[in-house]
This record gives sequence, C-alpha cells and structure tokens, in this order.
Amino acid sequence: MSIFPKISLRLEVENYLKAGFMNEEVVSVLGKEEAERKFETLLHKLSHPPSFTTVRVNTHLASVQHVKSLLFDELQKQFNGLSFPILQHPDLQDVLLIPVIGPRNNIKQQPCEVIVGAQCGNAVLRGAHVYVPGIVSASKFMKGGDVVSVYSDIKGKCKKGAKEFDGTKIFLGNGISELSRKEIFSRLPELKGVGVRMTDPVYLSPSFDNVLPSYLFLQNLPSAVVSHVLDPQPGEKILDLCAAPGGKTTHIAALMHDQGEVIALDKISNKVEKIKQNALLLGLNSIRAFCFDGTKALKLDMVKDTDGEPPFLPESFDRILLDAPCSGLGQRPNMACTWTLKEVTSYQPLQRKLFTVAAALLKPGGVLVYSTCTVTLAENEEQVAWALETFPQLQLQRQDPQVGGEGMLGAGLSSEQLKRLQRFDPCVVPSQDSDTGFLRDARIEDTMWLANKDCIGFFIAKFVKCKST
Repeated sequence: MSIFPKISLRLEVENYLKAGFMNEEVVSVLGKEEAERKFETLLHKLSHPPSFTTVRVNTHLASVQHVKSLLFDELQKQFNGLSFPILQHPDLQDVLLIPVIGPRNNIKQQPCEVIVGAQCGNAVLRGAHVYVPGIVSASKFMKGGDVVSVYSDIKGKCKKGAKEFDGTKIFLGNGISELSRKEIFSRLPELKGVGVRMTDPVYLSPSFDNVLPSYLFLQNLPSAVVSHVLDPQPGEKILDLCAAPGGKTTHIAALMHDQGEVIALDKISNKVEKIKQNALLLGLNSIRAFCFDGTKALKLDMVKDTDGEPPFLPESFDRILLDAPCSGLGQRPNMACTWTLKEVTSYQPLQRKLFTVAAALLKPGGVLVYSTCTVTLAENEEQVAWALETFPQLQLQRQDPQVGGEGMLGAGLSSEQLKRLQRFDPCVVPSQDSDTGFLRDARIEDTMWLANKDCIGFFIAKFVKCKST
C-alpha cells in the first residue's frame, strides 16, 4: 500500500526521468500506457523503504550461522520478544535479510509533535531513532519522557526551532522524547545523541546502531551483489576507485580472505578515515586507503611506481570496482529531491573520466565492474554503450550472481547485451502491506523474489579487458 506521496522532484527533473523511462524503444515494446504506469509506480516506490533490511556478515571474523544466532538474540531484545525471521540469501551466502513490517496504519497521532529534516526522516523509515541534529522543530511544551509524533519536513520549509509547523509534513510514527524542547534547542551544537527513541514507527525495522559492529555491515542488497560480481580472488591487487564509506571495500577484502591488496581511493579526507575505521573494526589488514582524486589516479609519466601509492602506472590492477558518483535517484526511501536538472545531469561527464582512468589501470584479462545507485538511462545503459564504443578492448560479460533484472531499452544496446547487465528496478513489485505472517505463508522462492526486486534502484555492468592498450 502506498501511504506516502510519490517522491517530490522538480518538474524539470521528473520530465527528464520520464523521457528516459518512456523512450521510443521502451514504448514500442511495452506500449505508452504500460510504460507510464511503470514510471509512476517507480516514483511511488522511491518514497517508501524496501521490503527487507539487508546486512552483510563479516565472514573474515565469524561464520554466517554464528552471527545469525547472535542477531536473533539481539532482535528479540530490541522488540521485546517479537520474533523477526532472519533469512540467509540463497545466492549471496554472506547476506542476511530481515523483513520490514509496514506500513502500519493504526498508530494514533499525538498532540506533541517533533519535525525532522528529510534525511533524518528517511533514516527513521529504515529503523533509526531520531538524533538531535536531525530535529528541526518541537512542540512548545515538550518535555523529556513525552510521547511524541514524529513528522518529516519533506520540502524543507520548517524553520529551525519553530514551536509549530503547518506545512507539508509526513507522519513517521511515535516515540519517546529523550530531552525537553529547551534542552534540544538551547545547546544544539553540543548535542548529538538520540533525541527521540522511536517506539511505534510506521515501518517497523530493526535499528543496527552499534549492533554486532565487528560482525555486521548494514548494506543495501544490490551493493552486496556488486562485490560478488567482481569476484575478487586471494592474492590479487584490486582498486576501489570511489570507495567511501567502505562497505564494498571491506566486502572485497573479506571475499579475498584478507589475502592480497585492496586499494581504496576517495577525495574527501574524513570519508577516507571512515574507510580506515571500518577496516579496523572488521579486522581487515589488506586494505590501504588514500585521500586521492580518482580522476587523477593514472600515472602519466612511465617512471617507477610511487611505492604503491597513487597515482598508479597503467595496467596495475587485476580487478577494479568503479562504484561511480551518481545522482542517487535509486535510493530509498527518498520523499523529496530538490536537485536541479543541471545537478542531476552533471554526473555523466565525471563518470566517463573515472571510467577512462579505470580502463587504463586494468591489466589485460582483468575485470572492471561499473555500478551506480541511480535509475537514469544516461548514467547506466548509455554509459555502457559509450564504453563499448570508446574502448574496443573491453567486452561486456555475463554476471554471477544474476539477482537483478536485465538492462533498460533506450541506449541502443542489443538484447544479448541488456541480458548481461543488472538493473534493480523496484517498479516491478506491486505495493503491499507486509507483516511477519506473510513470510510464514509464502514460498521461499516468492520471498527471495520480493527481496531481490523490492530494493533500492541500482545498476551493475561487468567488463573484461581482452588486450593491452
């Protein structure tokens, strides 16, 4: 059931997206009415969370079964004995799935209100509590311990510190205020902890804040698929060209049994520190992270390598992951995006610069995986078509595991080429309410189909370099 409005986009951005999803190739196959229905379904799906919370087990430190048992006990404590099923993905053995329960429509809204920013609201829908920096407004007489209703200011119109707000707001559920209004707004810069502990959210999903931090990594399902598609092997030298916050980097290292070398680059220093912290927390020693611009990672003068630090000589890596910066229009839940069309379309040139560097840094016989968390044709299938034309030494490869659907028509790729891509498109899933009972009655094949389809929007392409350049 769709209880939130569809994602709020600038009209120019919505029209741009619509033109991609209703291009001539698509309309000729599906028909105009069906193509339009799928596009509208996608816009509604983007404002709602996926059907499952996905966590990746750090198999470097523990077995999946051991962590699954520990997680079951943690969830029992978190939900006062309510039994949440934990499912192991059949094609991704290190991935566990926990169903998201909702939308829950019988929650009584309270007179005392807390308004949060859109990003904070998105996190609440995925199981987070409300942290103080995310609070924009609170009712005049709110005290610590009050039962409050939490709303998301999806259009960013509420003024910081307001005592009431009558603009567009979306109900997220109820919780207990940990602080009074006065405490929240009088010392805001120093306060960073939980402001409202969610007790009755519209979507019931586990909180993973400090839950088994050395054993679990909270990760969207397609993000976990990417590292398996890359298929890193022990002893190889691997580059993660745009690595922050390190989820895929650490996954690559774990799949290699921490044997070999994983180089992680990001141009923002605090994000690089986060990668290092995650590697340390997960007990992984094969990762070396550098603060460096990926577009400059190719060493142009053919002299001795700089002791393993960027920039690198051509054809230095066995496998490269380019999880490219993108418009992020596949992220869920996302009730509002304020970006202009210029911002949304600014990523394609950057992605091509990074891809050009990656192609040069890849050894002959090496594997390059390109991925994004967006749904636009321009950043996905069009990039594949451009890459195949620009780099004849690259060949598009079949992917294993194949969890997502095939690529979208509209970029001039052949039917066989589209089958070699993975596009995760939540619009194929009908809207529905879910509770733990639906899993008891469902076949495991149907449950896994739902988990594989009702996730974030995402794209994966895999190339192999056939000859040296």
